[in-house]
Amino acid sequence: MKKEVKPYGREDQSKKEEVAEMFNNISGKYDFLNHFLSLGIDKLWRKKAVNMLREINPKRILDLATGTGDFAIESLKLNPEEIIGIDISEGMLEVGREKMKKRKVDHIISMNLGDSEALPFDDGYFDAFTVGFGVRNYEHLEKGLAEMLRVLRPDGMGIVLEFSKPKKFPVKQYYAFHSRYIIPFFGKRISNDQRAYAYLPESVAAFPEGKDFEDILTKVGYRNVKSRLVGGGIATIYSGIK
Repeated sequence: MKKEVKPYGREDQSKKEEVAEMFNNISGKYDFLNHFLSLGIDKLWRKKAVNMLREINPKRILDLATGTGDFAIESLKLNPEEIIGIDISEGMLEVGREKMKKRKVDHIISMNLGDSEALPFDDGYFDAFTVGFGVRNYEHLEKGLAEMLRVLRPDGMGIVLEFSKPKKFPVKQYYAFHSRYIIPFFGKRISNDQRAYAYLPESVAAFPEGKDFEDILTKVGYRNVKSRLVGGGIATIYSGIK
């Protein structure tokens, strides 16, 4: 069994507690760092992911591990009636709430403190869910995926955007260098949390990507599970139907 990867590796704290603490620590600098370290490409990936939801025309969308709400904002292009963002970090949510007010979309997007493994919603409440770069931080992956499925309506769609490990030259070599040296270097200096940006490549390395993750989604109960590589394999968009 793989050793659990946690941000700070403390014996007396759960992964969930450490992840919440980490995101609270870096929340003020997160948006800048995220777009800077990904060269802004993460925006393009979210756009592609949201376009995949157009076929079901969702009116109620749940954005899990919403952070500061970038995925939720992108989902506005689908003209939904309601988007609910859920995250375990109050620090990230506070930044997100300010973004929604500034954009005057806080009447559509609400940002709520909550746990993806114990969602406070009725069965089948949502038409769709999105989660961007969040499932690898779950303490109990299958439990979280099952909860997300529970709150989807029949024939609703779930979209998971997550980092993966590129396999082909030259993206593989560039990504290895970028994640080992560039991300921790700038992450440490800009966010003042050395472990937060060292945890990123560690958590990506430990995540069951590709076919392995597809198999987990199928096992939990998703149908028509598909995956699509983006950014030369730096990330993958997974989709599944209830």
